[in-house]
Amino acid sequence: MKEDFKITYLTEKDRLKGDMFMNILVTIDANYMHPVKVMLHSLFLHHPEDSFCIYLMHSSLTDDETRRLNDYIERRGHELQVITLENHHFADAPVIKHFSKEMYYRLLAYKFLPNSLDRVLYLDPDILIINSIHDLYQMDMANYLYAAAYHDRTPITNINKLRLRPYDVEAYYNSGVLLLNLTEQRKHISEQAIYEFVEVNKKKLILPDQDILNGLYAKQIKDIDEVRYNFDARFYYYYKITSKNKIDMDFVINNTSIIHFCGKKKPWYKTYYGSFHSLYKHYERFAFHSVNK
Repeated sequence: MKEDFKITYLTEKDRLKGDMFMNILVTIDANYMHPVKVMLHSLFLHHPEDSFCIYLMHSSLTDDETRRLNDYIERRGHELQVITLENHHFADAPVIKHFSKEMYYRLLAYKFLPNSLDRVLYLDPDILIINSIHDLYQMDMANYLYAAAYHDRTPITNINKLRLRPYDVEAYYNSGVLLLNLTEQRKHISEQAIYEFVEVNKKKLILPDQDILNGLYAKQIKDIDEVRYNFDARFYYYYKITSKNKIDMDFVINNTSIIHFCGKKKPWYKTYYGSFHSLYKHYERFAFHSVNK
């Protein structure tokens, strides 16, 4: 049977050496090539003794675009592997506003990533890594399919619970930072069940990949600390007020590992404003003015 995907090994190195080796997954189209480089720069910067293999899943990037991303990663001492999917995957699934079809691919990663991998950390391109992610990557997954954070805003959580009925959703997890237990996913996740969920619920998928994740697998997701590993940049003052000023800027800079720029407004747009805009611009500047870009 003809395979409906292709893996391209763009680097010729042996397995990279380092204090720790981590597998990272990204799924993007050309619109996110700029921010994914900023995200990767921040990741590499805060793990100077570690090595990374970046898995890129896509269906629309050109050879030139993937080669330029490979050059960016390889110049920084890491490795890229490109997985090109045929267009029929999620061809009929809804794509809304600033989302792209590639957002769905993380849900099928277990099928396309090498069988030798037991875990991979999926990262959205609209994040910054500002401290170590070692503890997150190495956490005990037990039999959970995923590890993720839910952004605990009671009114929003309740709306999502109602919206996803009849599926039993206790917490609504954010899919932007996902640790995938590939060993368990290969046993328990059904590609057909995912496609059927999309078909049945197509008209009410607002945050499409996230809705699928929660509707089908919410009870099989291990909680991680949102303040440490998926800090929603929009809600800095919410965190600060509800923590009675404990979670202030100093706390975030010293304790948070991942800042996530959720929502439509993104920090690489000129119209963006927010508490971490200057921090993002700092990382962005050095992402494109170091190691000859």
